[in-house]
Amino acid sequence: MFELPLFPLNTVLFPGMPLPLHIFEERYKLMISQCLQGERIFGVVLIKHGSEALGPLAEPHLVGCTARIIELETLDEGRLHIDTVGEQRFQVLRLKNSLPYLVGEVDQMPIEAGSPEELKPGAERLTTKVRQYIDLLNKIENVELDSGQIPQDPLALAYFASALLQMPPTDKQKLLESGRGIDLINYTNQFYLREIAFLRAIIERGQDQSKTPVSQN
Repeated sequence: MFELPLFPLNTVLFPGMPLPLHIFEERYKLMISQCLQGERIFGVVLIKHGSEALGPLAEPHLVGCTARIIELETLDEGRLHIDTVGEQRFQVLRLKNSLPYLVGEVDQMPIEAGSPEELKPGAERLTTKVRQYIDLLNKIENVELDSGQIPQDPLALAYFASALLQMPPTDKQKLLESGRGIDLINYTNQFYLREIAFLRAIIERGQDQSKTPVSQN
């Protein structure tokens, strides 16, 4: 168990995933300053109740992911831009409110990886779904997501796929909290079935509307 400064956000950070942040509140400038004097890590936790900025400290979900600061840029008026990457899951055992920002007494929460043979079938299905999903997103949003960047490692793939999903953070929190690798992969596959069907329906509806004749009256 160890103490970790916490940053409640309206987003879920997964291990291995990047998270850029713009720091403008005094309490989080202080927090980042303290982090830079130590191991350059803090915890990202999804907000359960409350707001991200300019208000009382939010109540967070109790499972989060550590973020390591890998680059920092100082801006005007003391603002900061930091690039971070997710590293390890943790569980908050107790919250402390003695500082301007939240601090948690936390314990590491490593996922039960399982054997490669156990994970391979689900990972192969998930890889196919992620490629389909990226192709559909590119058609709808006209963005250039590269399906060639899909990780090969099953757990890295599952976290990449979880971060990519365009769905509410509370659903992503359920994925982050998965205790076993096989469960994470299976749950992510289920979410992709739903989201792929949803995107295809959007595309088909758009095609149908484009074929509707325009009245000249």
